[in-house]
Amino acid sequence: MSPASTGASTTLDAVTPVPSSPRADTRLTPGGPGYRRMSFALFLAGVATFALLYSTQALLPLISGEFGVAASEASWTVAAATGGLALFVLPMSALSERFGRRTVMTASLAVAVTVGMLVPFAPSIGALVVLRAVQGAALAGLPASATAYLAEEVRPKALVTAIGLFVAGNSVGGMSGRVITGWVAQAWGWRVSVGVIGLIAVGCAVAFRLLLPAPRHFQAGSLRPRVLLGTVRDHLSDPLLRRLYAIGALFMTVFGGVYTVIGYRLTGAPFGLPQGIVGSIFLVYLVGTVSASTAGRLVGRLGRRGALYLAGGTTASGLLLSLASSLPLVLLGLVLITAGFFAGHAVASSAVSKTATHGRAQASALYQSAYYIGSSVGSTVGALAFHADGWSGTVGVGLLAVLGVVTITVLGSRAARVAARREPVGAH
Repeated sequence: MSPASTGASTTLDAVTPVPSSPRADTRLTPGGPGYRRMSFALFLAGVATFALLYSTQALLPLISGEFGVAASEASWTVAAATGGLALFVLPMSALSERFGRRTVMTASLAVAVTVGMLVPFAPSIGALVVLRAVQGAALAGLPASATAYLAEEVRPKALVTAIGLFVAGNSVGGMSGRVITGWVAQAWGWRVSVGVIGLIAVGCAVAFRLLLPAPRHFQAGSLRPRVLLGTVRDHLSDPLLRRLYAIGALFMTVFGGVYTVIGYRLTGAPFGLPQGIVGSIFLVYLVGTVSASTAGRLVGRLGRRGALYLAGGTTASGLLLSLASSLPLVLLGLVLITAGFFAGHAVASSAVSKTATHGRAQASALYQSAYYIGSSVGSTVGALAFHADGWSGTVGVGLLAVLGVVTITVLGSRAARVAARREPVGAH
């Protein structure tokens, strides 16, 4: 939907200047005017993004059955979507620097929901994978633009909480999409179920555009490739940002692998659960909603690195518990994996927005690119490991990724101590 069609000003997204008075901070804050509308609008955008992005994940056993393909081939319907997002998130962030965050987010949702209505009619696994790749590329305008919007429009003290609410919307979208598709598919098949998700996303997209306040602190940037490449080079030369990008990718490798394969494990022996019940397993995403939305308080108590250690330890504990042959223990393992993942993601993504001093959309885009590359790798490698060694293979991949998170965080702690010792010397 174009800005003109909603009565919004086309130039408002792009060139509204920052207020000239240094004392008048008009950015949004909890309890202030517009904050609730903004939070709910971005929450709905998060719901639509994850519901569409992972709409086929709970349906992989049914897709395998209809097209006669293995889990590793069916998993490409997930990997193609996240891979498309990873490839296009940086170009989309550049467009948001020039044309405005709200404009790009609106256009991205419009294209994604349109493609979502075509997905149910895919005639082959190849066509389905192509449509999902296009859908992922369209959704690339959401994540980086949303976090950049929040960094510009929300006061710094409320930023972690605000981003946590957006991430919480991701978890609700991922949960509701999988639960709904599971039960609908059990009655009417996977095609009807992804169509239902498409309709829900349409409603979220319309409400998002109507509710999101017009940006007041956005300043248009340049679309010149040299400027963009210079900004990207600056971000990639920052050791802290590089560590945060790697942490996001590794956390998502765990999550993508576990939730791509879990449907095959629960529908097979020894559990043999029906599709509807398997879809309901994703209600554990509610735990992620809570852990993401409380990430700000966690950082306040433990610091960023302490929060990452806790998130990594929680995720690893869940992976080990999920090896049990008892369904309650497997479910508890999924709860811990989900809580650890969403907490770690909220902490890392908010740290990126606070660390970047310029080109915030590009900084967030690089994080999102690494994050969704992790999802694609996790989905593919997790499925291959499951095919080769069952669930223990998938868990092994996840544990290696968590070990990577812990190692990077330890190295970051050491780098911070070295920098602290050198600072007084440099001051003289």
